Amino acid sequence: MHLAYCTNIHPAETWAETQTMLATHVLAVRDRLHALGTLPPDEPFAIGLRLSAVAASELLTGDRLPRFRDWLAETNSYVFTINGFPYGSFHGTRVKEQVFRPDWTDPARLAYTKDLFRILAAIARTDVSTSVSTLPGSFKAFHANESLIRKHLIEMAAFLDDLSERSGHDFHLGLEPEPLGHFENSIETVDFFQRLHHHTPDSESIRRRIGLNYDACHFALQYESADDALRLLDHAGIRISKFHLSSALAFDPTDPAALAAIRPFSEPTYFHQVLLRQPDGEILRFPDLPDFLHALDTGAIEASAWQEARVHFHIPLDAEPLAPLRSTRAHAADILKWSRKHPTACDHFEIETYTWAVLPTALQRPVTEQIAGEYQWVLSASGQQPS
Repeated sequence: MHLAYCTNIHPAETWAETQTMLATHVLAVRDRLHALGTLPPDEPFAIGLRLSAVAASELLTGDRLPRFRDWLAETNSYVFTINGFPYGSFHGTRVKEQVFRPDWTDPARLAYTKDLFRILAAIARTDVSTSVSTLPGSFKAFHANESLIRKHLIEMAAFLDDLSERSGHDFHLGLEPEPLGHFENSIETVDFFQRLHHHTPDSESIRRRIGLNYDACHFALQYESADDALRLLDHAGIRISKFHLSSALAFDPTDPAALAAIRPFSEPTYFHQVLLRQPDGEILRFPDLPDFLHALDTGAIEASAWQEARVHFHIPLDAEPLAPLRSTRAHAADILKWSRKHPTACDHFEIETYTWAVLPTALQRPVTEQIAGEYQWVLSASGQQPS
């Protein structure tokens, strides 16, 4: 498995800021993992890179790209995947639904994603398949024109076929279902891919180049089991481009202590969709945690009618929240179990807990310590015990 953590946990919007982040935070994580014996010191260090549109454009100018390639060689590091979901600013500002802009109806999203693959063509190893993850087409509230989404994805697949042929890489794009995304669960995902295949002149190109970024947090929020969802996706012939190893918050909405404990997680930066499930399986969705709390406080919903609540708030994999809150990290563990049974299905794994800066104080640790702890949890859960 190629295992990295996503650098979207660190604030960096320009290429200069990204360089600084790589030279400080990323190498500090690498050195801590070596010191702990979690990773052998002579093993190349895998990086899950996040580049904003600004940073990507800057990296493609002048001699920055060959210099970055030299830095990777000097530090015995390699990039096998890029998180291309957040196009613009991702820290210190209101992100919320803006993380879905521009969506795949906009040529700017297509151009940005092509830039990310051009960068990978110059720096990635040809003996490792190479991926970019992106949003699930759009956000439901945008009422996007799906024909434009399909048009741009079909163009993207043809671009990747050509770039792969010329560079010798196996490039693939992973669409990442998210609650209230244009498609958000396994059934909607399969339906979308069926429509995409129906409208393309080259289905095999789509199968090779356009796949799925399976985020454990996002699928757990849908109350899906990993085995069931992955079986359905596999049956539909959808490539698993990458696994995001992540964990969501969960709690009992009938417990007043749990309702009080969830309030500190309401914050103004990121979307924290809330999905409530009734005993009969019905799911009620709220776009954000403040929306759920408002409905609760105004009596618009009766929490006692619901069996469980899950919140899109990424929690460190190795640290369960204090009771009465809990997490969905069992879903990430189930992915790793499934992967042991299907070792050729996907070898891209990325730890993605980008919420460090907005975690309540009780859950915060030094960021290097947190990331190292998550690596250790993943390796243990995958059966690759740290030495």
